Amino acid sequence: MAECLEKIDLNSFTWRKIREIDLDLEYAVPIPKPIANTLLKELEETLCYFTGDLAQIKVFGKVYPLPRQQVAFGDPGITYTYSGITVPALPWPPLVLSLRDFLYKLKGIKYDFVLVNKYKNGNDHMGEHRDNEPDLDPNFPIASVSLGAERPFVLKHRDARKPKPFRKAIPKVTVILGHGSVLLMNPPTNEKWYHSLPTRKKILGARINLTFRKMCVKNVR
Repeated sequence: MAECLEKIDLNSFTWRKIREIDLDLEYAVPIPKPIANTLLKELEETLCYFTGDLAQIKVFGKVYPLPRQQVAFGDPGITYTYSGITVPALPWPPLVLSLRDFLYKLKGIKYDFVLVNKYKNGNDHMGEHRDNEPDLDPNFPIASVSLGAERPFVLKHRDARKPKPFRKAIPKVTVILGHGSVLLMNPPTNEKWYHSLPTRKKILGARINLTFRKMCVKNVR
């Protein structure tokens, strides 16, 4: 599979820049559909997801089952803490490592951690949140690779979520994440904007998303 990714012509697609107040996104579909189909199939057949405590999330002190499946990979010693849960980075599988190397070819950034989320259908979702944990290096974009069913990715500025007297009229931004797409969330997007993947009950197909992150060196042991 690494050979297929290496054959992709980096001049065969264009990046779409999406800008708003404090928001800087880049979106493209660099992975051709036949290759994306093969990647999705292999990930479906080979990935095993977290169970038990690592398949839960803490919200306002209460613990709930994750509304999706999740696993993480990365360089030795890395962990990622969010919503009161510390996720260990398992050793890189060859296919996921190939995707990391592909992103390096695209943008020259060598990511050291990836969080993989599987949404088995439109009922699985991700609630509104920011990726602003101290584990993350804020100087690098988060790179999101999407495979499978198209889903809307919704972003809302933090000032648009405030109580009415203090709320600002900043419109939401929605990006349709396609099969084989890459979305880059450049700084300061993650600091200022919340994002979510809302439910879409009419969507029956599965989607696997890999969000590659650059971690702070101090967190690597």
